[in-house]
Amino acid sequence: MTSTIFVTGAAGFIGGRVARLLRERGDEVVAIVRDPTRSIALRDLGVRTVQGDLGSETEIRQTMAGSDGVIHIAGSYRVGISVAERPAMYEANVAVTERVLDAAIAARIPRIVDISTVNVFGDSHGRVVEESYRRDVSAGFLSYYDETKYQAHLRAESRISAGAPIVIIQPGTVYGPGDHSGLGAQLQAAYHGHAGFVAFANLGVSPTHVDDIASGIVAALDRGRPGQAYILTGGNLRLGDAMGVAARAGGREPPRFRVPNAVLRLGSYLAPTAGHLFGLEANLREIVRACDGVTYWGSNAKAVAELGFAPRDLEVGVRDAFGRS
Repeated sequence: MTSTIFVTGAAGFIGGRVARLLRERGDEVVAIVRDPTRSIALRDLGVRTVQGDLGSETEIRQTMAGSDGVIHIAGSYRVGISVAERPAMYEANVAVTERVLDAAIAARIPRIVDISTVNVFGDSHGRVVEESYRRDVSAGFLSYYDETKYQAHLRAESRISAGAPIVIIQPGTVYGPGDHSGLGAQLQAAYHGHAGFVAFANLGVSPTHVDDIASGIVAALDRGRPGQAYILTGGNLRLGDAMGVAARAGGREPPRFRVPNAVLRLGSYLAPTAGHLFGLEANLREIVRACDGVTYWGSNAKAVAELGFAPRDLEVGVRDAFGRS
């Protein structure tokens, strides 16, 4: 049966894939889009776009009224932002989440999927953790992104406790074609043999192809148990090893030089805003704190068992994402 699904962030990296999957199976998709120029591809898919900025709960509720499901993907992902940029990230990750969830609850939407992240666990300290894991908040946060996504996750959990039909999805590190993230750029560079070095080789990541994440989100809409969280991750490994896999998948030699973390730590102390020297964001001190030996590892066992989640392995994934034509 055809359903109507309201999707936030539909013009984004993950949201665009989700919108396509929904349209391919015949669902009607409704999306609020801030920039009309970014809605062209959505309109080509047959998505009904409404210009707006998710700044008004009333407007959101009116736009999603009559929908059979809501998928909230919109948010801001950057590590290493300046203090001046924090209010905008709080608005995008916490305030918008509150408005979208409250609008969906008020509109009596029967299926609500909220996209969180494995980052809410903080540093898993080398463990592959499950959905029930709870971080030690007294240890502080690794980045402002980490903090705002944790706060947004708590907002979703509080509404679940009050009876809202919310399913939480926690993706790992996402990569794929069209990816502009730091990890995606490094994997692509390694695949094509352009990576001269590896920074933060001991960072624990869980590279997951964007199309697999999108499929998992749609499966959560269909089969996820309300009140439950599901981790969507591929394999859990260190960044240096991941770049080695990407390089070999492209028939290349892995980058030989690894920037010592001690050098990065010293740089963050001497010049905390000089991240551009390493091709990184501005706030090097925050980047080092979030990447120096930290592991963002989660188990996908629950999603595999209940949602049929089937992520491709990294070697296959990077070929699919970055393969030469």
